[in-house]
Amino acid sequence: MAEEVSNRQVILKHYVTGYVKESDMEFKNSTIKLNVPEGSNAVVLKNLYLSCDPYMRCRMRKTEESYIESFTPGSTITGYGVAKVLESGDSNFQKGDLVAGRTRWEKYSIVTDPQTLFKIHDKDVPLSYYTGILGLPGLTAYAGFYEVCSPKKGETVFVSAASGAVGQLVGQFAKMFGCYVVGSAGNKEKVDRLKGTFGFDEAFNYKEEQDLDAALKRYFPDGIDIYFENVGGKMLDAVLLNMKVHGRIAVCGMISQYNLEQTEGVQNLICLITKRIRMEGFLVFDYYHLYPKYLEMIIPQIKAGEVVYVEDVAEGLESAPNALVGLFSGHNIGKQVVMVSRE
Repeated sequence: MAEEVSNRQVILKHYVTGYVKESDMEFKNSTIKLNVPEGSNAVVLKNLYLSCDPYMRCRMRKTEESYIESFTPGSTITGYGVAKVLESGDSNFQKGDLVAGRTRWEKYSIVTDPQTLFKIHDKDVPLSYYTGILGLPGLTAYAGFYEVCSPKKGETVFVSAASGAVGQLVGQFAKMFGCYVVGSAGNKEKVDRLKGTFGFDEAFNYKEEQDLDAALKRYFPDGIDIYFENVGGKMLDAVLLNMKVHGRIAVCGMISQYNLEQTEGVQNLICLITKRIRMEGFLVFDYYHLYPKYLEMIIPQIKAGEVVYVEDVAEGLESAPNALVGLFSGHNIGKQVVMVSRE
């Protein structure tokens, strides 16, 4: 007889308008049988770490025109995480395996599409890294910088939201490549970390700048070759004025716009023509084929201390709504992770 246990879950109460709040989510207690349904290839998981990511806000509104489906109000929030296999109907996974991939915001999950999971082989690094530097944020930084930005040694690189899950890596990759790198962030602690921990050449607090155009001219008197875009809005407008001819902009995210019902317009798009700028949006899913190559590069760099990764770990499933909401007020420093359970 399968063990039946209590299962704590985080539910989206309703579609969200304006800034997401903790009250837009609620907790629910249910029960779950920790066995694979007969004839199923499902995998039963005990969730260990959950990833908090800005894109999740976009899934909290009803939309037909997105690359990923909306959450369903009244249902458990889904996302990426790290988990331990308790039972498996799929021959690729065995009891006791550690996996990363798509799961739900709950203590235990039954994943009916195990192709969204992959087995963790290298356990000499923190398991939580598989939600960040060894997960989608890491591959996003790698593909965005090396593939989309097409960098050349000696170029100038600007990264917005530079202390976040992706930005901190883009800056380090650019420095290792031989570029001059400047990052922006939202408080002094983050700015200090950009220069002191991640090795950026310069960094500034955008909230203290009355004129973003002037700030960028201060750090890039000769212009910007590469802009790694995580913010959108006024920052993008200012960057366009400061790009060099034939500059490249990799559009990874626009976190300043996710909670707005009416997004801000961009006024300086004519610079794309006059400066022959290439501005390209991208999704990490288009670069999954590079994941093995990325791991081959990054794991030795982590172990050698050549790359630093900072996480902000919230303890317990109860902290998940607060951790997610905090992304949009700059509460986190580094990659926001929720630890649901120790192995």
